[in-house]
Amino acid sequence: MPILPPRAGPRPATSPGIPHAQLDQQPTDPRIHATLAARVFALPGVAERPSGISVPGARALVLDPVLAAGPSDAFLVGREFAHLHPWPDHSLHLCLPERLADAVCRAGWAEWHPFVADGLLPRTVVLVYAPRDEGELRVVARLVEASYHFALGQPGAPADLSQSTPGAPKEESTRP
Repeated sequence: MPILPPRAGPRPATSPGIPHAQLDQQPTDPRIHATLAARVFALPGVAERPSGISVPGARALVLDPVLAAGPSDAFLVGREFAHLHPWPDHSLHLCLPERLADAVCRAGWAEWHPFVADGLLPRTVVLVYAPRDEGELRVVARLVEASYHFALGQPGAPADLSQSTPGAPKEESTRP
């Protein structure tokens, strides 16, 4: 299992339904979101497209069809394995292998999509909270890389996700 530090502070508030969105704790520096987008859209074989499942303005990470060898639960829709939500939200949805998704939720970096509790989505779909600073940006970028590898059919996530700021005490997930 990858090394994952706990996220500092309390979880942000999120909407309980659809659209599933982060309501507070967004980054105050707009460069954080821009840097994350630049890093993740530079992954080999990833194209930026409008999301096929999210709100208007959401930017999808769509994998080249030749590379999309992961299982169906590695994708949100089609070959879209993640998407970045637009301002003012800045959170992102992505797919992770179940054990990693569970660890990420337990460490306070994410929560399950509301449809997971209803059995409408697999336990691979999470909302990752918007990074608030450079340290959190490094962890969130590594989570997107783990989602990318899952979509490639290489579910072994990056071994060290701890390229981050020191964390606060671990907070248990309140979602399924």
